[in-house]
Amino acid sequence: MHDGDCGCLEAFGQGESLLQDPGCIEEVEDRLHFYVEECDYLQGFQVLCDLHNGFSGVGAKVTELLCDEYSGKGILTWGLTPATSDVGDYQKSCYRLMNTALGIVRLSSHSSLFCPLSLRGSLGIKPQPPVAFPYINYDASLNYHSSAILAAALDTLTAPYRLASSQGSMMHLAETLNFSGRKVVAAWASIPFPARRGYSLPDTLRSYQRDAPWQLLSPCRKQKVSCCFAQSVVLRGVCKESPISRPGEPPASPLHACESAEEVLQRYVHTLFPGAFSTAHVLEQPCDTLPPYPQFFSPLLTRQGFLLDKPPSYSPTAVESIPVLAALQSSPVLRTLLRGLYKDVQKLNPGRRASFFAAGVEQEEFREALEELRTLAQCYEAGFEADESEDEADSD
Repeated sequence: MHDGDCGCLEAFGQGESLLQDPGCIEEVEDRLHFYVEECDYLQGFQVLCDLHNGFSGVGAKVTELLCDEYSGKGILTWGLTPATSDVGDYQKSCYRLMNTALGIVRLSSHSSLFCPLSLRGSLGIKPQPPVAFPYINYDASLNYHSSAILAAALDTLTAPYRLASSQGSMMHLAETLNFSGRKVVAAWASIPFPARRGYSLPDTLRSYQRDAPWQLLSPCRKQKVSCCFAQSVVLRGVCKESPISRPGEPPASPLHACESAEEVLQRYVHTLFPGAFSTAHVLEQPCDTLPPYPQFFSPLLTRQGFLLDKPPSYSPTAVESIPVLAALQSSPVLRTLLRGLYKDVQKLNPGRRASFFAAGVEQEEFREALEELRTLAQCYEAGFEADESEDEADSD
């Protein structure tokens, strides 16, 4: 589907039409059935799909197919957008917003869980700076860099159901987060997690009692949240280097009184988000960053990705692995993201984009999708009406 001119899939309707071609859908089904038959234990499907172009339409039809044929299996869909884009082409910007709006609505409706995933600062028409990380110096214009960061987050977020030792499943993860119609989740990650060699996990987390040391990887201008409905938090790569407590010393805090790393993390996230349903997982294996992973790390990191107090006097060695903290959250921040996108698309006057609708999407169908987007945003506002005025100000 990537052969030829990529511009042939500029609009959502073009992607949908592609998957309505009998030859194409037959090929997709044949490949799908081949791999499904090879599985010993099929938990479900992970779908990674562009949101900003016609591939959002392809993804919508693929998830619809999966939903129809494998209704009892989990479908976790990740909607991807570039960290940067050409702001000089207004029509492309309009197409990007309209494709994204349709993609979020259609993909989330056919998925068990849907997560917009990007280093982009916002989905809106106005460009925002890409996500910044304190110990990574990356070039947001290079897909090689941005995809490496997102891959580290994705590998960590999905670990709870991918490992042979895991007791959970893909569907279990989705069901813990998608209640009350909230099928869209936000991703957060600390890459790398700022742990110092020799420090215990409680000592490290005590330094971040007000805010977790992570960045939002779902494109939204609102970067801080004080509450969420539910979350799945994963910490990896710290246990062997960071003992839980020092023998012979009384607990310095409630975190130090915990008996395991999982209990430390569980208590920490419960303190930050006391009303949320939270699950916590701690894995000893760090995230590998050997070549071809880009070496864009701060000189303050050791070979194992732990923090130094000051840069070394010698030439820093390559970072071979890093600890990572990541979370999927059902959070009010999604109201800001979804409502902001809804308002920005409305401002475009989509009815005047005749070329977009010539690709196959009816204008009435698009209006209905926008209403579904607005309704989806409302699922994240219960109990947080105070955010209304802030969202209104952000959209001005």
